[in-house]
Amino acid sequence: MSREFRKVAIVTGASKGIGAAMALRLARDGIAVVVNYARASEAAEQIVSAIETEGGAAIAVQADISLPEAMPALFDAATQAFGGVDILVNNAGTMTLSPIAQCDDAMLDAMVAVNLAGVFRGMREGARRLRDGGRIISFSSTVVGLYQPGYGIYAATKAAVEAMTHILAKELGSRRITVNAIAPGPVETELFMTGKSEAQVAAITAMSPLGRLGQPDDIAGLAAFLAGPDSAWINGQVIRANGGVI
Repeated sequence: MSREFRKVAIVTGASKGIGAAMALRLARDGIAVVVNYARASEAAEQIVSAIETEGGAAIAVQADISLPEAMPALFDAATQAFGGVDILVNNAGTMTLSPIAQCDDAMLDAMVAVNLAGVFRGMREGARRLRDGGRIISFSSTVVGLYQPGYGIYAATKAAVEAMTHILAKELGSRRITVNAIAPGPVETELFMTGKSEAQVAAITAMSPLGRLGQPDDIAGLAAFLAGPDSAWINGQVIRANGGVI
């Protein structure tokens, strides 16, 4: 049996990193949260436990968003637990770096399946099932504007997210559902740090006028703003949260 909450959010890829920080922040703002994960069940349950300890409401739901059935299942779980969905945060993503000439089809297929197809299905399900006045927040990346070698496929999938964001915002305007994207710069997460040497991390950090990497909470605060009432006039935008890198 569902319980009715003022607002309900689904956050994909919410077991760690930016996703976990957003789930915690949204819960602190009084929003019931569906903490989605693909494999890290223990980490997801820890986020749920932390939210409940602080007096919030959350459930952990396993779903691999690269699969067509994942997004309908997440919306079904949210509706059963909390009565409906108001906010969708398309956060889950994957990144493998390689020069384009050395990218194989498996690498291409994996990033397209999660970063593009998974987000598309999330947007589609959100367009069909979010309550009027809702929010769709997806994730692009600052690398879309940096054009760095090695990021060809990843940047291409994120550029597609930006295009869909602009279009869906116009399609859903009559229902007062806003559609925006966050394009983080370098954020100190497992996804970012994997495969990078200390020298590479130092060089990337030096690109920021603020002299540091971003932290998950930097992005969570922006997501909370876009999910809340003060952002009602922000629609169809890509916000580059990167500390001035670009």
